[in-house]
Amino acid sequence: MIRQRAGRAIGRRSAAVLVTAIALAGCLPSEPTTPGASNEDITNSVSPTNVASLTEVVTRNPRDPQAYNMRGSVLGQAGRYQEALADFNKAISLDPSFAQAFANRGLVNRQSGRLDQALADYNRAIAIDAGYAVAYVGRGTVFRQKGQLLPALNDFNKAIQIRPDDAPAYYNRGLLYQSQSQHQYAIDDFTTAIGLSPQKADPFVARALSYLAVNDLKAAAGDLDNAVLLDPQNVQAWTSRGLAYERLNDKDKAAGSYAKALNIRRDYEPATQGFARVGGQPGRSYPTFD
Repeated sequence: MIRQRAGRAIGRRSAAVLVTAIALAGCLPSEPTTPGASNEDITNSVSPTNVASLTEVVTRNPRDPQAYNMRGSVLGQAGRYQEALADFNKAISLDPSFAQAFANRGLVNRQSGRLDQALADYNRAIAIDAGYAVAYVGRGTVFRQKGQLLPALNDFNKAIQIRPDDAPAYYNRGLLYQSQSQHQYAIDDFTTAIGLSPQKADPFVARALSYLAVNDLKAAAGDLDNAVLLDPQNVQAWTSRGLAYERLNDKDKAAGSYAKALNIRRDYEPATQGFARVGGQPGRSYPTFD
């Protein structure tokens, strides 16, 4: 049994599919879609539209690793992973002790499914800077994705020890507890993440899924109301909201939520199934809020 977090235990169950509520939804994802998922430096506030101006900076400063790191971050945000990797590789070649560039490259590798390469990058970032919370969150996420739960938990705990205000560390640790059906611990962590970063939809979605799992339907619906207001294009938030209102027997709101999800992604099967379950009729208008 895995034990950490002030003596609390993640249960004995393996990291399996997430809880009864998701099974009832007919294949909702086992975790919310994470915003690049964590507070890694690649997810900084620079817009991908700034690539051209950052390229000018690189051209003027071809030996500046930070210039390549910044452009790589923007390219990564835009999903241009190969170009981002090239920039991070260049930054690292110019400064082999550039922990941020290793962590950013780790994120791109992780998002591209290259978990072993991502792990090596995060290990290197931590070796360079043992107090770099971002790298612990990133490495912990890789461990979680690889099913290595104790190392993942240790890394999230370390990140929180270093930076007690690190919302992504709490969010990712909450996902780990949630995957083990330790829903009260997950709810606690998601609540902390929301308090630290209230404008992010994903922790609201995640907490709602745990509320659904423990049958606190009103709390789940409230969280999903917040999630869709924060991120109106979030398919999972609308679909999960449909499930919450379906279980509250508010079929009109449920149908409206499922319909919103289908407007965003027409072929999203959980929303299609939910819409059919509540008797949704294509072409009809349904309320989403009172």
